[in-house]
Amino acid sequence: MCGVSGFVSTNPRPAFPILGMTDIIRHRGPDDEGFALFNNGRQAPLLLGNGDYIARYSRSSLPYAPSASKVEALTNSATVALGHRRLAIVDLSIAGHQPMCGADERYWIVFNGEIYNHEALRHDLEDVGYQFRSGSDTEVILAAYVHWGRDCLSRLNGMWAFAIFDVQNQELFLSRDRFGIKPLYYWVAPDGTFCFASEIKQFTQFPGWAAHLNAERAYDFLAWGLTDHTDETLFSQVYQLRPGHLMVLNVGGFVPDKTGRLPVTRWYELRPREFAGSYEQAAAEFKERLTNSVGLELHADVPVGSCLSGGLDSSSIVCIINGLLKTQGTVDLQRTFSAVSDVARFDESNWISAVVDAVQVRDYYVEPPLDHLFDEITSITWHQDEPFGSTSVYAQWNVFRLAAENDVKVMLDGQGADEQLAGYHGYFGPRFAGLLRSGRLRELWKEMQAVKSLHGYSELRSLMYIGNVMLPHRIKQRLRALNNRNHDSPSWLDIQKLGVSPSDPLHQLGNYSTNIRSMSAAQLTATNLQMLLHWEDRDSMAHSIEARVPFLDHELVEFVLGLPDEFKLHRAVTKRVQRTAMSGILPDRIRDRFDKMGFVTPEETWMLERAPEIFRQRLQTAVETSRGILNSNAVELFDNMLTGKAKFSFAPWRMISFGEWMRSFQVEVTPR
Repeated sequence: MCGVSGFVSTNPRPAFPILGMTDIIRHRGPDDEGFALFNNGRQAPLLLGNGDYIARYSRSSLPYAPSASKVEALTNSATVALGHRRLAIVDLSIAGHQPMCGADERYWIVFNGEIYNHEALRHDLEDVGYQFRSGSDTEVILAAYVHWGRDCLSRLNGMWAFAIFDVQNQELFLSRDRFGIKPLYYWVAPDGTFCFASEIKQFTQFPGWAAHLNAERAYDFLAWGLTDHTDETLFSQVYQLRPGHLMVLNVGGFVPDKTGRLPVTRWYELRPREFAGSYEQAAAEFKERLTNSVGLELHADVPVGSCLSGGLDSSSIVCIINGLLKTQGTVDLQRTFSAVSDVARFDESNWISAVVDAVQVRDYYVEPPLDHLFDEITSITWHQDEPFGSTSVYAQWNVFRLAAENDVKVMLDGQGADEQLAGYHGYFGPRFAGLLRSGRLRELWKEMQAVKSLHGYSELRSLMYIGNVMLPHRIKQRLRALNNRNHDSPSWLDIQKLGVSPSDPLHQLGNYSTNIRSMSAAQLTATNLQMLLHWEDRDSMAHSIEARVPFLDHELVEFVLGLPDEFKLHRAVTKRVQRTAMSGILPDRIRDRFDKMGFVTPEETWMLERAPEIFRQRLQTAVETSRGILNSNAVELFDNMLTGKAKFSFAPWRMISFGEWMRSFQVEVTPR
């Protein structure tokens, strides 16, 4: 797990920006740094590194060992520059240094992520004659690319964002993993230089940078709480390589379109693997696949821990690890890290205790303090690069900091399970609508009654779920507004100032919620999961921790996506096949748990009861900072929530976060 930096210019340019682009993400890789400068032609690059490490590297025979201090970049030029910060997880020796080259020094790579099947791929490549210098997965990627070309991507099991420069063909190859677990951004500077990075803030170190608001994406965030659902960011002309996409850039000439985009290619498309077996067979296969994924992701040369919320997903991982450690005869206890609260309805201590009591762990806890929230919001916003939708990010931030304080460098987490297994109650809508469309009215009634019995939702609420799927778009927006839910024209947002047309970005996804499978696919590739992965990557890497997500093993996801809807949601039981699969592994109390939280904070209590004056002041400041995008109705909404005239919503926090982001990054609003 690391951070990558780079630029490509058609003509030689000063190389010094690569230093700032790499230094600013030291948190992503405090263990090592490296640079490779290529200056026209195909001669050997200038390899730079930390001056304190040069002597150490000089004693090695590595062809990619830095031979000069990084300050040499201040006086040299380059057409291609690669920078890297290393968080050493696999092969902690200097042989894992990056940028790394292959045996013939033609291909050079900078890589962020982990390839969990690198040992199996290493054996395959050794069988055809490859000889490896290191035990790193980076070298395996490079050899795989040399041997299979871009087809190597389909053989990789893991999470990644990497760039490979072909010196001979003067070509840069960029790739991102199937689900976008690791980030990769690009921006074309005013002078035409192509820049790529792990985090957007790296571009602030390049000459010509100025932060301009992307009005459409700002609207999506403020009105709908949605980010990371397109290749665009809230910064105008800063793009992310989408999950499962690649880019090939010719150093001799590349021409972005008028919006700053460059051509990309989709190399992976999520397709369900249709399942024809019984429900019992599905549960058994799910158990096997998840166990194998967890087992693979436990491999590391540093201490590994787990997030534990007490929910079904993180608890499944912790309990599976417990079984694997017992099988291996490991005497060291796994370590779990949890967020708790002093507000009973947001506290999961009892659920966490049920897991801790059932397995052998060393458990650690943190109670995210309200008093420090606004002390840390600037730092969190800087690390996140973009505004975020709730203070749950703050809770997660505290959990990863706790892990770092206890010398854990890898953490397993349960992201991705809800999206593939119909874990959110929003899945009731497509489930009901599917039964109605197929004329299975008796089954629909039974399902609605089960939802009422298990979750306490009235028949009227069930009808509202159906309406949210089947009613015409305009009627849905009116109903959402009446219920103080996200809708296309909130009164506190100046649509005219933004210069956008009100719309529902979820509606634009077409068949987003027509059935459980389509909703899962959209949430995995475009909506919920992409935001969660963004927040988790930044929260973990801010504390130099690698976060791993076993539920996003691509073969597991494809398998689950291909299961019949009723295997995942039936008689109001969400994640049905997972619950069955975890029988005998999870404590029954957890397996039969039907409420849902995660690493939440008592945001509603904080905002409306404990510190309304502070939140109101922060909201007022956000309105003033927004340069007219937010209006006085924002404060009125908050006041109505305080008095009970309006239901609680996360909209005030989104506005506060948006204002802090605009201030932190000095974002300009371009007149439209």
